Amino acid sequence: MDNFAFIIHPIDPKRDVSRKYPFLGRVLSEKQINFFSTFFPPVYISEIEGITSAATGKQIKGWFVACPYTPQRMLELSERTVYRKIIQTGKMTERLGAQILGLGAFTSVIGDAGLTIARALDVPVTTGDAYTISIAVQAVRQAAELMDIPLGAATAAVVGAAGSIGKVCAEMLAGDVARLYLVGRRQEALESLEHELCPKSRAELIASTSMSVLSEAQLILTVTSAVHDVIHPEHLRPGSIVCDVARPRDVSAMVTAVRNDILVIDGGMVDVPGTVDFHFNFGFPPGKAYACMAETMALALEGRFEDYTLGKHITRQRVDEITSIAERHGFQLSGFRSFEREVTVQDIDAVRQNARKALSRH
Repeated sequence: MDNFAFIIHPIDPKRDVSRKYPFLGRVLSEKQINFFSTFFPPVYISEIEGITSAATGKQIKGWFVACPYTPQRMLELSERTVYRKIIQTGKMTERLGAQILGLGAFTSVIGDAGLTIARALDVPVTTGDAYTISIAVQAVRQAAELMDIPLGAATAAVVGAAGSIGKVCAEMLAGDVARLYLVGRRQEALESLEHELCPKSRAELIASTSMSVLSEAQLILTVTSAVHDVIHPEHLRPGSIVCDVARPRDVSAMVTAVRNDILVIDGGMVDVPGTVDFHFNFGFPPGKAYACMAETMALALEGRFEDYTLGKHITRQRVDEITSIAERHGFQLSGFRSFEREVTVQDIDAVRQNARKALSRH
């Protein structure tokens, strides 16, 4: 049976450590978890079974393994040390017999986005970023429809637009909307992207290093690799949609706490074909996965055991290819989640009504 493995790691230290080690999660502080993670070996988490292609009926199995570092630790330690631990985790998947390996969360963005890790391993590697882009853009389009925002007349923003994921998200949205803000830290990089996208964009493009432009946007897709949240309640206009692709999150929890007129959705949840059992709770409902996980699974179902999405340069072609592979096997965008809970039709209705009230007061 063909198979895959996927590397996860603790993002919210206490909560995520508790999922595997309830006692340690309870007694150790976040500071202690960050410190001890340096000395912890890679951890075998669970076997994944029941994934079945809708097109071919082929079944695959997989494994979750964990690199013990938290995002904060990955940024504090030297790149070489972090690579060494991720490669060590990758070697564990080789011993399990994995035929392709997916890098989750921060393990996919550290350094050169998987290239060094792939060179050090015999198993082919993907970051899953191409399908992450596809699902995030699909989520924005679908949410706009549900919130009655006409895509063709909308103003959108991509935060982290100069990054590898942000660039392709911006390229795709530039074909959909009327105006697109490219937001990031380095004006030069944003202007270079604006120049690159201009010939093929239907949208008016505006490069900006200021988060204040978000108050103009109805649709915001955010994908920075910041360790702390960067989007706060005061940045947003009533009725806007924020799709947060970043892990750790870019959107402050304060946004949903104090703004009932904003729709915040996670970067995109995917239905996995078959009766998948992950034998581990990573915070999603049964049968659903992150898009980066789904890319790894789809490649295994397709028998494409090769380095796939790696490095800082992701092409639109790669995104389109993995989308058609995934869809053929039965993966698809699966509703919305926000801060660990489902977003229902009633939630969306309530946001719409609250936004109307807020706008009528202005």
